[in-house]
Amino acid sequence: MSHPAPLSSAERRAISYANTLHQLVSHIFDKREGADRVLANYFREHKKHGSKDRKLIRETLFGLFRWWGWLKNLPAADGVHVSGLGFSSGLGGVQSQHWFTQLSLVAAIENHPWQDIRGGWLTQSGLTQLDIPAFGDTPESLNAICAALKSQFAGGEFTPSNLVPDWAWEHIIVPEAEKLAFIDALCRRPPLWTRAQGETRDQVLKQLQADEIAAIPSDRFDDAIELASQSINLDGITAYKSGKLEVQDLASQAIGEVAAPKAGERWWDACAGAGGKSLQLFSLMQKRGGVGELVASDIRPKALEELLRRADKAGFSPIQISPWRSDKLPVKADYFDGVLVDAPCSCTGTWRRNPDMRWIDDAAAIMDKPALQLDILRRASAAVRSGGVLIYATCSLARAENDAVAEDFLAAHPDFEPDAVRHPFSGEHSAAAKSAMLTLWPQQANADGMFVARFKRR
Repeated sequence: MSHPAPLSSAERRAISYANTLHQLVSHIFDKREGADRVLANYFREHKKHGSKDRKLIRETLFGLFRWWGWLKNLPAADGVHVSGLGFSSGLGGVQSQHWFTQLSLVAAIENHPWQDIRGGWLTQSGLTQLDIPAFGDTPESLNAICAALKSQFAGGEFTPSNLVPDWAWEHIIVPEAEKLAFIDALCRRPPLWTRAQGETRDQVLKQLQADEIAAIPSDRFDDAIELASQSINLDGITAYKSGKLEVQDLASQAIGEVAAPKAGERWWDACAGAGGKSLQLFSLMQKRGGVGELVASDIRPKALEELLRRADKAGFSPIQISPWRSDKLPVKADYFDGVLVDAPCSCTGTWRRNPDMRWIDDAAAIMDKPALQLDILRRASAAVRSGGVLIYATCSLARAENDAVAEDFLAAHPDFEPDAVRHPFSGEHSAAAKSAMLTLWPQQANADGMFVARFKRR
């Protein structure tokens, strides 16, 4: 009677990683809980993992979600699609060859460096080889990977469009000529965008250089900085510790640029959260000659506490706090030169930063928001003075949450009119009313996706 050959140390480790990743992915799909939180909780409970373990688990986990649209379409060995564990995710059983094939594909597409683990996964998959090219530098590489997948896995459906859930294409209307570039952008790791505040960008860049942090100044905005590595301990950076460097995605920074607050103006951030855009508004006014008044509101006290902590660190005083305690306006009516409404939304614009959300959300994440968004916008508009501006923003790419809400607001509020703005990325400027409503696509500036509309009170 023959016995199977004993597993090598690398194969045992490969199987252990596969089990851990299966556990994490299963939890995320079953509980519909964000991958960041699930992973943080896992590492908190399993302190045995060193930095190399954490990196392998993290990168593979998020890679699985980046390419899930293809992985779930892989036919199993018998040609049947696997949809185990009680949900139609296409996730194979923990010890199945199908699961090891999915892991092997992610490692190949993203060209992961841990060759011994990749080899262990490939052995367990039952495949003798995996002829799949790595994700390249151009959108066309998606087509090359699709062609290779079709060649090696007959019977599976592999197109770039598969990488976005079917229901989403009904709500996210991408120009056909931009579709491949949009999908490509969603599949790339997001950069770490930051913003200089309280000092010039050149001064902050010198501090980063002294800390041996590689940084790239953006040619879009004069205070935006891209940090070249994402595995940076921010608390070890002098400029960050002193409040002179703030983490903020470039698309989020574009909202402040569209708001364009002037020196001495009064502004209200009606949905401030932890205050990223409040700090930016303060910084922009400070740069242009001085802050008049800045009030931040939110329904979450903890978020406003974090805002005050960040403002104090940056030396931005005073930013006033006025929480929403009821439906009643928490600030003066007809008072502010500018009001920013960064409304709660489906967050489809952050899908490359949170690729798991593509697959654990559904159309309800979009369709249950517009009524709330319109209500918040209506309430907040009462605080805008005659001749003042109202900015409506979301980190969504869905028309129902964006243009449709803006159009409904204008139809019900004839005292407001579209205020045409220059596109913060393309630089285009048109007198047409629609130029007051801009969708910022991820492929336009290597940033998140966002929507912004600018209105003026007559």
